[in-house]
Amino acid sequence: MTAQKAVHFGAGNIGRGFVGLILHNAGYEVVFADVNAELIDALAASRSYLVREVGAGASTSEVTNYRALNSASHQADVVAEIATADVVTTAVGPNILRFVAPLIAAALADRSPSRAPLAVMACENAINATDLLKAEVAKTASPEELARAVFANTAVDRIVPGQPEGGGLDVVVEAFFEWAVESGPFGDHVPVIPEAHFVDDLAPYIQRKLFTVNTGHATTAYHGFLAGASSISEAVTIPSVEAAVRAVLEETKALLVTKFDFPPAVQQEYIETNLTRFANQELTDTVDRVGRQPLRKLSRHERFVGPAAELAELGLSFGALVDTMGAALRFDVPEDPQSVEMLGLLDSLSPHGFVLQVTGLEPAHPLFPAVLAAVEARGQTP
Repeated sequence: MTAQKAVHFGAGNIGRGFVGLILHNAGYEVVFADVNAELIDALAASRSYLVREVGAGASTSEVTNYRALNSASHQADVVAEIATADVVTTAVGPNILRFVAPLIAAALADRSPSRAPLAVMACENAINATDLLKAEVAKTASPEELARAVFANTAVDRIVPGQPEGGGLDVVVEAFFEWAVESGPFGDHVPVIPEAHFVDDLAPYIQRKLFTVNTGHATTAYHGFLAGASSISEAVTIPSVEAAVRAVLEETKALLVTKFDFPPAVQQEYIETNLTRFANQELTDTVDRVGRQPLRKLSRHERFVGPAAELAELGLSFGALVDTMGAALRFDVPEDPQSVEMLGLLDSLSPHGFVLQVTGLEPAHPLFPAVLAAVEARGQTP
């Protein structure tokens, strides 16, 4: 039997240290595709790299049997690889999926109808990112061509911090990880990826992860930044920061328990597990890195406005989430383009206009007045 092949878009730390590793462990030949010429050239010239875990149960893995292609300068080669691949995955960021989609569409046009459908899974920190990718592919692929692929949403979770200088291709990651994939789209032909968890209903896994891990992580970053902490592990040990994070996660816990009938004790255990992860001093993650792209994090269906809006609609408490949105508005990191853009918008727009443009909330929404007050309060801060 011919060895299976996976094309993975995004050869960065998450691509190499999480998705690529799991696909390698499942026996796939992995073809990394990225626009970073220096990174791709380094991968293409290498035979292996190491993934070093830190934390409880840590181990070191060697990744081999991969190739690397520049998806900007060698698009035809990438299309050819996808046309004969079994799996396509991404870890490029939700906003970049629209650039990946035309390559997948072109490959589906070239793909033999006799081949098994291509399994496409976007592994992004966003709800239903694969649906977004499929919609972009459908812009140029015919229905017949689109049917040559199966698109399945995923929920991914592994902390991959900024890497030390001079580390080369090796990646340091935490030992904990979770990759949940909806099984329904695959029917009876679920891909064999032992370390992925295929589930009937993905929504609880996606929202539990986004509104606990991502919301908690970003909350730690924004409150930690204001408290003068440099790292996430330092920030979460500051009593005021820990209290703010716990207050936020108590609110998202109430939402998750209400929506998905998670037992409260199970969700609390999940919260405590993640607070322990944040405090891992071997993960040298900075508040600047985790807090970056505040405009995306403050958008309508992201980690703060999303759960706060649902809580407001249910008549439940959302004050800690709004307080953290206020902290995010004070995230002043010149090296982060979105931080600079956000501060510019705060100066150029009225508070009302800022809330409309950035959060996507309608004025009639029950959350709107509280977020508006947070923006107004930011403008009054010396």
